[in-house]
Amino acid sequence: MIPLRALIRMRSFPAVTLALIVVNALCFLFELTLTSYGQHVVIERYALIPNHLHLSALVTSMFLHGGWMHIIGNMWFLWVFGSRVEDVLGPFKYLFYYLFCGVIAAMVHLATNLGSPIPTIGASGAIAGIMGGFLLLYPRARIFTLIFVFIFITTLDIPAVLLLVYWFLLQLFSGLFSFTHSAFTTAGNNVAWFAHVGGFLAGMFLLSVFGGRGRRSAYEFRH
Repeated sequence: MIPLRALIRMRSFPAVTLALIVVNALCFLFELTLTSYGQHVVIERYALIPNHLHLSALVTSMFLHGGWMHIIGNMWFLWVFGSRVEDVLGPFKYLFYYLFCGVIAAMVHLATNLGSPIPTIGASGAIAGIMGGFLLLYPRARIFTLIFVFIFITTLDIPAVLLLVYWFLLQLFSGLFSFTHSAFTTAGNNVAWFAHVGGFLAGMFLLSVFGGRGRRSAYEFRH
């Protein structure tokens, strides 16, 4: 399932969400200009590597991506969900909310991958936090979603609570499965499942800290 848009009226322009997308895109384009050695240096210094940790990597790793599908998928989810969360929190709170979610997601990944030499990059932990916040803000909102059923493709308006809880459970059970089936993580499927889980839960918790819950009722759904 691929969310295409949230059917929610917005009352402000999502400048920070757009700026985050632009910054991530520019970082990725810079990565593409590097030689293999240059890419190695960037990963070594700015990616999140549990057995060779730079504390700054808790933030810098959010702005690196491993390929076109990686960055396009992340930025699309950021636009669909982040623009609506920014509309509620406002630009400044939203930016810190995003960064805090990403840092907590990275810390959860570290805690569940102690001593690992595998670099982790990408904004998905922070975006998972945005999705957790969206769930609390707009559980009844409809998400216009692309659905794949075997060889058939269709679209449906799915309640946010169903889509996001399904996504969260998929991350949780995939992470638990990866602990007991090492082939699952070594066969080219090195996904930071618990960064997603940690980010999502952090987003739910931090929403009240950043004052988002009290403003939800002022926002209207598009019917």
